[in-house]
Amino acid sequence: MVAAGLITFTIRFSFIFLLERVSMPSWFQRALHYVPAAVLAAIILPEMVFEQGQFDLSWHNPQWLAGCAAVLIAFFTRSMLWTVCSGLVIYLLLHLL
Repeated sequence: MVAAGLITFTIRFSFIFLLERVSMPSWFQRALHYVPAAVLAAIILPEMVFEQGQFDLSWHNPQWLAGCAAVLIAFFTRSMLWTVCSGLVIYLLLHLL
């Protein structure tokens, strides 16, 4: 377990260490700006569109509706706190209905 942790740390640290010493093209640096959002979307989207193992984009899927509402709130407020809190509250209210 310790060896796996050290290997993982070394791989991740190498990118941080190399990025200080190697200059990347500006287009690559701009692209890296979108990586966290893309990874987060890739993790969250399957949880939103699948309910009980079935693909579901209907009005009966509270995850999908709360996610769509959270996207709208994020677009208008540009606030991570408002987006997460409102998405959670909307999901809970829809789930209770």
